Amino acid sequence: MGLLSQLATLPLAPVRGVAWVMQRTLDAAEQEYYDPEPVERELAELERALLAGEISEEVFDRREDELLDRLDEIRAHAQGTDI
Repeated sequence: MGLLSQLATLPLAPVRGVAWVMQRTLDAAEQEYYDPEPVERELAELERALLAGEISEEVFDRREDELLDRLDEIRAHAQGTDI
């Protein structure tokens, strides 16, 4: 961009700054949402609770299915495909 262009669009600088911050926030939120580590930790904790007798098989099966579906969604996103 030339000097004249920059001067002409200077009043839009705050808008560009806000758009940049919003994009970075969105990127960080997506990265956190699609992080498989918390889901994997929850699966391990779920198995530990089952083995300790804290939850029933029925609760384990239902929650495990939910978590495995979430992992499938995360992996599909990582590969750039939709479920």
